[in-house]
Amino acid sequence: MTQIKSTNCPTRARSGPEIPDQPTETDGWFFGYGSLVNRATHGYGPALPARLGGWRRVWRHTRLRPVAYLTVVPDPGGEIDGLIAAVPGTGWAALDAREGAYARLPAGHQISHALAHAPRIALYAIPEGRHGTPDKACPVLLSYIDVVVQGYLREFGEAGVGRFFATTHGWDAPVLDDRAAPRYPRHRLLSTDERTLVDDHLAALGVRPFRG
Repeated sequence: MTQIKSTNCPTRARSGPEIPDQPTETDGWFFGYGSLVNRATHGYGPALPARLGGWRRVWRHTRLRPVAYLTVVPDPGGEIDGLIAAVPGTGWAALDAREGAYARLPAGHQISHALAHAPRIALYAIPEGRHGTPDKACPVLLSYIDVVVQGYLREFGEAGVGRFFATTHGWDAPVLDDRAAPRYPRHRLLSTDERTLVDDHLAALGVRPFRG
């Protein structure tokens, strides 16, 4: 597996929507387990790594979107890494719009973190009965995987990237190689080492992206 040489990856967002107000302890937080782990895709904060129990991460598609994305489904024995970030009261509308295919669910009692207080924390999940198995008509985008893996690398290092792949279900889903013309709207530029890390993990799982 490719080793990432640099350890100086930034952990704060360099771009993303402006958040109009500063959050307070009474505002809510979100738990992200996919692209929201990558702080460069949003401007919410403060943010810190966390862990969710009672759910597992899986690839699914929904009729509301033409491609497949990550969601979580209940699993009593499941545990996944992720990122929590504070959302000021005025910031939820923009976040709900971004996560439009998902329902916002309370999950604070299932999340472990290093905060001194116990904030309200929500996660986003596609409602049961509204998602299906990805296929070539609704594939997983490689540009989306790239964003997610970059986020996990910055938050949890290479070991965390390994856990992301190991704790994500549904890798038999078709993956569309769209790196040359990314279809994911919040796609990010990856270094050569980062792209190789993604490719090595996919190859180890027997995933061979196709070009459409």
